[in-house]
Amino acid sequence: MNLKAFLVPVVTLFLLNGCEPSEAPASQSDNTFQTILTDSTLNQWSGKEGYWTFENGVLTGETTPNTILIENTFFIWDGDTGHDFELKADFRISERGNSGINYYSKPVKAKEFMLSGYQADLDGSHNYTGNVYEERGRATLANRGEIVNISEGNFSEVLAKTGTQESLFSKIDTTENGWNKYHIIARGNSIIHLVNGQIMTILLNDDGAKSTTNKLGFQLHLGPPMKVEFRNIRLKKL
Repeated sequence: MNLKAFLVPVVTLFLLNGCEPSEAPASQSDNTFQTILTDSTLNQWSGKEGYWTFENGVLTGETTPNTILIENTFFIWDGDTGHDFELKADFRISERGNSGINYYSKPVKAKEFMLSGYQADLDGSHNYTGNVYEERGRATLANRGEIVNISEGNFSEVLAKTGTQESLFSKIDTTENGWNKYHIIARGNSIIHLVNGQIMTILLNDDGAKSTTNKLGFQLHLGPPMKVEFRNIRLKKL
């Protein structure tokens, strides 16, 4: 089957109809998302002491001039997303902040609270919000606005566009205290990133590889003082 010939018109149809690819008939009972970070499940998570707090349903990662990081650190779930899943989370980040939601990830050997793997990128200036990134790997795999296919030999090709940079940027709340909604869909060999209901990026792994590590974590980035917040973290295994 010619993946490119099949995918582009299907994705285009979703875009033209303003429909999220994850939508399913209301009668299906598996549409329930489970909140995975609450006061009662906080013991299933771990992170670097002094950098993370969870209060009133909000996970906060923060660095100050006295607690600057020299390496990225993560707040990591002990659970397993499975290979096929959807994840939703609200986020808010300071202007100079850099962060991300890691999935299909694994712990880095000899490093505490550090992950390598795929990431839903986000930053305070929103230059990268929506991108598919690979932490401690190949870096940016798909920029906002791109539908990318990675074939055998790690050959990357942009198949189509999800929209212009201007139109997609306009969907992001850039106000100082604004919250945005991330939605990650990982199914089969495809990854879809949505922000506030808008498809930002689609990645197709057509190289025959399949992730066998399914750790989930939230990133606090090295660099200048910053703050990032997450809430309503919900998972649906497919």
